[in-house]
Amino acid sequence: MLKSFWLTCRRTCGRGIYLLLSLIVAAGIWVITPEQTQAFSLPELIFRGIQVIQLSNMSDSQEVTIGRQINQQLANSEFNIDRDRATTQYINRIGQRLAEESTRPNIPYTFQVIDDDNINAFATMGGFVYVNKGLMAAADNEAELASVLAHEIAHISARHAIQQMRQMAIASGVASATGLDRSQAVQIGVELALRRPHSRQAEYEADRLGLQTMGRAGYAQSGMVDFMKKLLNKPSPPSILSTHPATADRIAAISQAIDPELASGEGLNNEDYRLEIRRLLGS
Repeated sequence: MLKSFWLTCRRTCGRGIYLLLSLIVAAGIWVITPEQTQAFSLPELIFRGIQVIQLSNMSDSQEVTIGRQINQQLANSEFNIDRDRATTQYINRIGQRLAEESTRPNIPYTFQVIDDDNINAFATMGGFVYVNKGLMAAADNEAELASVLAHEIAHISARHAIQQMRQMAIASGVASATGLDRSQAVQIGVELALRRPHSRQAEYEADRLGLQTMGRAGYAQSGMVDFMKKLLNKPSPPSILSTHPATADRIAAISQAIDPELASGEGLNNEDYRLEIRRLLGS
C-alpha cells in the first residue's frame, strides 16, 4: 500500500511540474507575441505552451519526417534537382564522409545537387543538404567544396533550423505549429529554407563545427578559408554570402581556429578536381 501511495505522489508531482513548465512558456508567448495578435484564453495558452515544449524536444525521427516533407515540397515546386546519377554519387560520397565525422552522425543524411548556376548551398532539418551546380563549379578543389558541405551539416548537427522554427512559431503566434500541426511546421520549414538566413551566432557555430568535421574527415581545413576569401573577392557577392552575413569576420575567426596540423590535409589537388567537375557538369 505504501508503494502504491508513493507511485501516486510521483505521478501527481510529475503532472504538476509539467503544468508549471507549460504555464511559464505560455506566459513567455503572451509577453512576446505582437499586440495585434488575437487574445487567447488561459487554457488555450497552456495548451500552446505545451506545444512549444514539444518542439523544443523534437525527436530525431520527428525531425527527419518533417525534413522529408520539406524536401518534397522544395523539390516539387521550388528547385530543379539534378538527377544525374554520377553527380549525385559524387556529392553524396563527400557528404557522407563528412556526416560520419559530424557531432550528429546518427541520423540519415541526403545530399542533393540543384541545377542552378548561382553559388549557393543550404540545409534543412532532418539531414537534407543542397548544393548548387554553380557552387561546385566555383570551387577550386574538393576541400573547398567539402568546407561548404561541412558547414551545412553543422547547421543540422546544432539543430539551428528547429531553433528558428520555434522562434518563428512563437513570434507569429502560430504556436500550434510547434509540434502537432505538421503541415504548418512544414510550411515554416520551407520559408526558413528559402528566405531566412541564420543568425550571426549560428553561422559562427556552424563554421567551428564544420571546421572540426573537416579535420576529422581528413580534408584540409584551409579549404574553408580559401573558398570564403575567393567568394568575398568576387565583383558581386554570390547568393551564399547574402544569406551568410559578416563574411570578413568569419574568415578571421576560422583562420584563428584552424589546426596547423590539419591545414594541409586531403582535397587540395586543383587539377584533379577541375577534371572531375568538367566530367560531371561539363564546365
